[in-house]
Amino acid sequence: MGASQTRTEHKYQDLADKTGFSLEQIENLHKRFQQLSNNEETINREHLDSIPSLANNPIRKQIIEAFFDKRNQHQDEVGSCEEIGFEQFLMVMSHFRPPSLKTTEEEKEAMRKEKLRFLFNMHDTDNDGTITLVEYRKVVEELLSKSGDIGQEAAKAIADAAMLEVASTNVPHMDPDDFYEGITFEHFEQILKGLEMETRMYIRFLDVETPTLRCGKSTS
Repeated sequence: MGASQTRTEHKYQDLADKTGFSLEQIENLHKRFQQLSNNEETINREHLDSIPSLANNPIRKQIIEAFFDKRNQHQDEVGSCEEIGFEQFLMVMSHFRPPSLKTTEEEKEAMRKEKLRFLFNMHDTDNDGTITLVEYRKVVEELLSKSGDIGQEAAKAIADAAMLEVASTNVPHMDPDDFYEGITFEHFEQILKGLEMETRMYIRFLDVETPTLRCGKSTS
């Protein structure tokens, strides 16, 4: 029993070093993983699709797919998995970890870039390093169609106009006949330059109590 607990703590410490989560946070996330997987060693898309708080999220599919995207699991690979284990799950969850009181400015900037990369990957569905008009249009259409007040053609027109605006901003000297290949990660960073990302991406959609996962000292 003692040896087993020691091995578990050692494993958790290794995961803590990789992700920045505390041992307590990892333990709580492991409990949530077991709930989602019905105590199995892996989870699949159906497990995440059953989460009630994700049901009405307009980008539910993109969020779920992000968990199975190898790029988000700190792997030097591309492609997707059919199932993921707890360590892969935790690696993806680390993108949602907020900064602590001890986080340095350099670390905050690294976390921001990691979060932006995660969001970029959600849109770059074919892993080619560029968000194309087709990919961007699909996301915008899904977001707008959920309102019920905008038809598909109107959503398509809005997406096209938005992409044209992005093109004119990032490549201001384009000729009328030039083709804009799409948004690179560098363009994506510029678009969201003024948006505070460090605490905006959180994990409430997994029904995990946010206070339990907060990094740093409690202010209460």
